[in-house]
Amino acid sequence: MALLKCEDLVLGYDNTVLASDINIEIGTGEYHCIVGENGTGKTTLMKTILGLKEPLSGRIIYGDGLSKNEIGYLPQQTDAQRDFPASVKEIVLSGFQGRLGLRPFYSSEQKKEALANMERMGISDLRDRSYRELSGGQQQRVLLARALCATEKMLFLDEPVAGLDPQVTVDMYELINRLNREDKTAIIMITHDIDAARKYATHLIRFESNEVVTECLKN
Repeated sequence: MALLKCEDLVLGYDNTVLASDINIEIGTGEYHCIVGENGTGKTTLMKTILGLKEPLSGRIIYGDGLSKNEIGYLPQQTDAQRDFPASVKEIVLSGFQGRLGLRPFYSSEQKKEALANMERMGISDLRDRSYRELSGGQQQRVLLARALCATEKMLFLDEPVAGLDPQVTVDMYELINRLNREDKTAIIMITHDIDAARKYATHLIRFESNEVVTECLKN
């Protein structure tokens, strides 16, 4: 069963349509890259699937036990967010906020899981450091660990290598690919790097002239 399906989805603001007739199906362990020019609706699609924005029409179906609150999300950062004065551990733990329910505190199991995710991202030695003191690559690893605390099934990544130097970019792509390949985490990533998309992704979602075209890259 698919983790996520978009059926006849129309995206836009008020009466302005950005993209229409979007029909996408995302399964466990798949890796979808979303490409296209700025302003064509790529980030709007992510926000709509996450429930942060209503579609103009159409519907989104969550399957296999997935809910919109259990999708890990790594958005693009603003300058103010990069300067956020919290510890790495606090940032990573905040990924559980959507799963706290009525409990006001993180459980011991969640604290253990947060530490495990920091170890997976290679940042456990930074857990007591201030987030604002880290390099861009380290901050992205922190945010990826945070996103993993929100999900076991699906990650949404909005240009996760933007602004990173070439070697850090390669390292981040390999880290994301390992999560997909070894943990079978479904990846949906917005990128302008078409070469990386074709190297790592199983599917390509192209936003072109108010329409969305999907392409299977690997069987």
